[in-house]
Amino acid sequence: MDKNQATGLILFAAVILVYSLFFASDPQPVIEPQTSNGSTQVQSSAANDEQGSEGIESVNIDSLQNIAAKQKYGDFSGLVNGQESETILENDDVKITLSNKGGEIQKVEVKGFKTYDQKPLIIFDSETGAIDYRIKASKGELSLNDLFFDVNEASEVVDEEPVNTVTFTANAGSGKIVRKYQLPSSGYQLSHKIEGEGLNNLINDDVLTINWQSELKRLEEDMGESRRKTYMNFYTADETYDYLSTGEGEDSEQVGEPIKWVAFKQRFFTSGIIAKEQFNSGNLAQETPIDSSYVKNMSATLQLPINGEVSYYFGPNNYKVLKNVTPEFDKNVDMGYIFVSWVNKYIIVNLFHWLENFFNNYGVIIILIVFIIKLFLLPLTYKSYIGMAKMRVIKPEIDELKEKYGEDQTKMQQEQMKLFSQLGVSPISGCLPMVLQMPFLLAMFFFFPNSIELRQESFLWAHDLSTYDSIVNLPFTIPFYGSHVSLFTLLMTVSQIAYTHFNNQLTTAQGPMKNIGYVMPVVFMFVLNSFPAALSFYYFVSNMVTFGQQYLIKQFVDDDKIRAKVEESKLKNANKKKSKFQMKIEQAMKAAENNKTETKKRKGKK
Repeated sequence: MDKNQATGLILFAAVILVYSLFFASDPQPVIEPQTSNGSTQVQSSAANDEQGSEGIESVNIDSLQNIAAKQKYGDFSGLVNGQESETILENDDVKITLSNKGGEIQKVEVKGFKTYDQKPLIIFDSETGAIDYRIKASKGELSLNDLFFDVNEASEVVDEEPVNTVTFTANAGSGKIVRKYQLPSSGYQLSHKIEGEGLNNLINDDVLTINWQSELKRLEEDMGESRRKTYMNFYTADETYDYLSTGEGEDSEQVGEPIKWVAFKQRFFTSGIIAKEQFNSGNLAQETPIDSSYVKNMSATLQLPINGEVSYYFGPNNYKVLKNVTPEFDKNVDMGYIFVSWVNKYIIVNLFHWLENFFNNYGVIIILIVFIIKLFLLPLTYKSYIGMAKMRVIKPEIDELKEKYGEDQTKMQQEQMKLFSQLGVSPISGCLPMVLQMPFLLAMFFFFPNSIELRQESFLWAHDLSTYDSIVNLPFTIPFYGSHVSLFTLLMTVSQIAYTHFNNQLTTAQGPMKNIGYVMPVVFMFVLNSFPAALSFYYFVSNMVTFGQQYLIKQFVDDDKIRAKVEESKLKNANKKKSKFQMKIEQAMKAAENNKTETKKRKGKK
């Protein structure tokens, strides 16, 4: 080994020694993580780095969300996170679902009723509507539906009546918002009181804005009738009732004056909100959707003081129930125009409910109502028959006047009036009693289509007296008639024609006046074909009873005796002077005739 090789070997050995002392270390045992089944889990340092970064990102996102919530909700930001839960308020008539998120109503089921397809009757649902209370907080308008409330349930006694209570509380800074709901053991009214405590530094004013919008679901079989009977009603603090359009278009109204209540009125059910004091103002709107699953879309925006109290009504359009809710709330049942509404309110409704105590078949109740009303009106029917009999027995005298003054209508009318005066006969004596009976006939036109008592009640072939009875569904639509045939309407038409024929035998009517009685039943057949079966059935029974009454009266009325009374009046009034009324009528007739003559002369000269 030469000198260079020796030097290289020494340097190499020195390098190995230095590396061993300073860079190498004793080997350590490696402990590998075990799974539950004994297999080895291998986790790289890259995975640890990934988990660490996710944790950092999560912390950053939460921080950003908290900052955003603080900017949007201010002192209320601590209430926007929570776990949503539901609370049920229930009595014999309604089941109301409330949520701790917002402390708001989510669903209302009206018990004891079903939809047309026999499903639970849900009159309000948060899936198709919303009730939203808003306040003006320091950071802007704030919806209470964004806040989570603490819930407390209790039972209380109010006015000696047990009441179920649910209280929602939201604490924000030094203040709090409390929403208290109370539901009695029966009935359809839910009271709601909202209070704010220590909110002076948290809100800008003491006004609540209530936004209520709802897509009203289809509850009845007849969609056309449902839409016609569905519209928004409201009642102002100065005791003025009004409503939006009953048509199928859009309608809206901004009410600048204080409002007492607003109701989303459907054919047989109503959702309404009633202020204990008053709403400051309201913006109301409704529209008819294209979707046939919904009747109408409605919305109401109302202003209320923050420490205000309201009550909700979710229930049937039963006149006696609505009458006890709040003043004029019974307007949600259409009882007709003023000259017939009194018949429904004070006679028919009470008679109907009285008969319900003894009979549960509504077809039988309708028959009994006809008999009772006809018995009550029998004196008028009798007087009407006697009036027509008098006109019948003096027909020979009238025919003589027609032959003598046939071409001179004015003279003919004057001599007729003179004859009637001498004979003691009034030409309207047979018509006036019938006119006095008209309010009862027209009252039924409003009562039966709006009577919830008849809803889903069957009779004979009619499965539901509150809608039309269809014995044949046509493959086409007849204008103004429909695509079905109502048997009760046909029976009513036939009975009316038969009654007209019988009545014509008792009167002196001739020409068009005699034939018009046959036209009207046909017209009503078209009009009433799509109306409730109860209405057509009532008119059918009424015609038959009237026909029977007049037939019986005819058996007891002797035309010879009537003629004798007429002759007696003729002798008694032979020298009777004309009354002032008769003289004025004759003067008016002469003036009309003179004007007519002058007009003809002028035309002749031209």
